[in-house]
Amino acid sequence: MALTQATKSHEDAYALEDAIDVLLEKLDEAIDDMENGHVQTIEEAWQEIDAV
Repeated sequence: MALTQATKSHEDAYALEDAIDVLLEKLDEAIDDMENGHVQTIEEAWQEIDAV
């Protein structure tokens, strides 16, 4: 999952910032997709979730 891409650190605050950065990046991608007319179907979403 995307959250696993966040850099692990001994400091919780740093790891939290990394996780938030990953989430915001995914949100930006989703907004771009919507603006460009690409909407993921529920079936595509479940396939993506199952692949993880």
